[in-house]
Amino acid sequence: MTDRPNDIAEELAAENARLRSELAIARDRQSASAEILRNIAASPSDARPVFAAIASSSRRLLDGFSATVLRFIGDELHLVAFTPTSPEADEGLKASFPRKIADFPTFALVRGGETIQFPDSEADDVPELNRALARLRGFRSVLFMPLMNRGTPVGMISVTRAQPGAFAPDLVQLLQTFADQAVIAIENARLFNETREALERQTATADILKVMAASPSNVQPVFDAIAANANRLIGGFSTAVLRYADGAAHLAAFTPTDPAGDQVLQASFPVPFAQFPPYSLVANGTAAQLPDTELEPAARDIARARGYRSMLFAPLMSEGEAIGIIIATRRATGAFADHHVRLLQTFADQAVIAIKNVSLFNEVATRTGELARSLDDLRAAQDRLVQTEKLASLGQLTAGIAHEIKNPLNFVNNFASLSAELTDELNEVLAPVGLADDVRAEIGELTGLLKDNLGKIVQHGRRADSIVKNMLLHSREGGGEHRLSDINAVVEESLNLAYHGARAEKPQFDVTLERDFDPAAGSADVFPQEITRVLLNLISNGFHAVAKRKAENAAAGYAPVVTAATRDRGDHIEIRIRDNGTGIPDAVKEKMFNPFFTTKPAGEGTGLGLSMSHDIVVKQHGGTIDVATEPGKFTEFTIRLPRKSGLSDNS
Repeated sequence: MTDRPNDIAEELAAENARLRSELAIARDRQSASAEILRNIAASPSDARPVFAAIASSSRRLLDGFSATVLRFIGDELHLVAFTPTSPEADEGLKASFPRKIADFPTFALVRGGETIQFPDSEADDVPELNRALARLRGFRSVLFMPLMNRGTPVGMISVTRAQPGAFAPDLVQLLQTFADQAVIAIENARLFNETREALERQTATADILKVMAASPSNVQPVFDAIAANANRLIGGFSTAVLRYADGAAHLAAFTPTDPAGDQVLQASFPVPFAQFPPYSLVANGTAAQLPDTELEPAARDIARARGYRSMLFAPLMSEGEAIGIIIATRRATGAFADHHVRLLQTFADQAVIAIKNVSLFNEVATRTGELARSLDDLRAAQDRLVQTEKLASLGQLTAGIAHEIKNPLNFVNNFASLSAELTDELNEVLAPVGLADDVRAEIGELTGLLKDNLGKIVQHGRRADSIVKNMLLHSREGGGEHRLSDINAVVEESLNLAYHGARAEKPQFDVTLERDFDPAAGSADVFPQEITRVLLNLISNGFHAVAKRKAENAAAGYAPVVTAATRDRGDHIEIRIRDNGTGIPDAVKEKMFNPFFTTKPAGEGTGLGLSMSHDIVVKQHGGTIDVATEPGKFTEFTIRLPRKSGLSDNS
C-alpha cells in the first residue's frame, strides 16, 4: 500500500507528459495551418508561396525526409514546390518533371482520387518506377495525397521518410488538411486571377471603345490600342495587326520590341497571300496557334530574327470574309491559354467593328457632303430661276413703261426741235418790221434764250430717249436659248463687234487690241447673246476709258490698249477684260453696279450697262463679276462662269 501513491504520481506524470506532447503537436499543427492561411491571404493571385509553406509544414509535421506539391495540367504532372534534400537529388527531381501521368500508374490512381502510401519502397509489390525514384531521392516510404476540387483532381502532395513504415492515420488526416488548404489556395488564386483578368479585359475593351469614339474617321488609333492591350493582357512579346488588301497582308499596327527587330517586321510587309501561311491557317475564321516556331519552317526565320518562340493568330472576319488578322507572340514555347485565345478573338472582333464604323462614318460624311453640294446647287438653280422670272416680270413692266414714255418723249423731242426752227423763222418774219432798237434787242435776247432752252430740251430729250431704248433692251425677255458655247469664240466676236462699232461711231478712234485666250478654256452652258451683251458693255467702257486718257495725255506718248483673256478654272471659265485707261476712283467703284449710276457725260451713258451685266453674270448664270482698278493706270473686270448653268432648256 505504501507504493500506491508513487504509482499514481508516476501515472499522472506520464499522462501529463502525453498530454503536453499532444498539446505541442496540436500547437505545431495549428501554427502550421495558421502559417498556410497567412500565405493564402498574403498571395491571393499566386498559390506558389502557399505550396512552398505546405511542403515545408508537411515534411516537418509528418517527420518526413522530403515533401513535394504537384499539379495536374492536361495529361502531365508538374512540380510546383518541394523541400530540398541534396543538390544532386534536387536536380534529379526537377529534371524528372513535367512527366506524363500515364507513365506512372501510381500517379494515375492518385489522380483518380485515391490516397496511396508505400510503407517500404523496396517491397516486392512496389512498382519499379516508384522504387527507382525512391532510390534517387533517398527515401524508403512515401504517402501520396490527392488534391480534389469539387470531385476533380487538380494535383497531389507527396511526403517521404527515410525509414520504412506506414504513416499513422492522424498524419494521413493532417496531410488531408494540408491538401484541402492547397485546393483553397488554388481556387482562390483562380478566382482572383479570373476576376482580375475579367476586369483588365473590360478596362481594355472600354479603352478601345473610347478610342473608337474619339476617332470615328480614322481606324489607326484603334489598331494601335488593340495591339498594345492585347500584348499586355496576353503577356506577349509582341502583337501586330494586319489588314488584307489587293491580295496581300499589310502591316497596320504593332508593338515595338527593339529597332533591329522592328525593322525586320516592317520590311516583311506587305506580303502576298501566297507567301503568308497565316492567311490559309485561319481562313475558316477560327483562331490558330504555333506552340513552337522552331517546328514550323515558314515561321522559323522571322521568329528567330524577332526573338519569339510561339504564335497565336486571330482572324478579322467580316460577313464570312477574312479582312485581316491579329498575331500575338511570346518568347516561351507552349500553347496559349484558352482565355487568351478568346481574348485575342474579342480584340479581332473589335477591330472589325472599328473598320466598319470608320467605313460607315466616311460614307455618311461623303454622302452628306454630296447632299450639301446638291442642296447648294438646287438653291442656286432656284435662285437663278426666280431671278429669271423676276427679270422677265420686271422686263415686261419696264417695256410697258418705256413704250408709254417713248410716245410723249418723241413729241417733246420733235416739237422742241421744231420750236427751235420756229424761233429762227420768227426772227426772219420780224426782220423787215420796223421796231425800235431796244425792242428788237429784247426780242432777239428772248428768242435766243428760247432757242437755248429748246436746245437743252433736245439734248436731255435725247438722253431720255437713250435711257428708254436701253430700258427696252434691258427688258427684252430671255436672251435666246442657253447652249454649250465656245467661250473663246464668244469673246473674240464681242471684241470685234465692239471695236468696229466704236470705229463706225468715231472713225478716228484707235486702240491696240490684245488677246490672251487659253486653248483649254473650252465651252460653257450659257445664254450667248446675254454674255455677248456683257462683254460688249465692258469692252465699250474700256474703249471710253482709254479714249478719255488719251485725250488727257495727248502729248505724253500714251498708247491705249484693251486686253481680253480667258483661263480654264476647272468647273469654271474665267474671262478678263483689261484696259490701261483712266481707272475708277474708290467712291465710284462702290456704286458702279447700281442701276442708272454713270460718270459719263449726258447723252453718252445711261447707267444701266454694268447693272445689267451684273444681273446677267451673277443672277442669271450663277457666276461672279469683280473689278480691280487703280486710278490713272488700269481697270480689269474678271468674270467667272460655271461650265454648267443648272438651268433646263425651258428655263
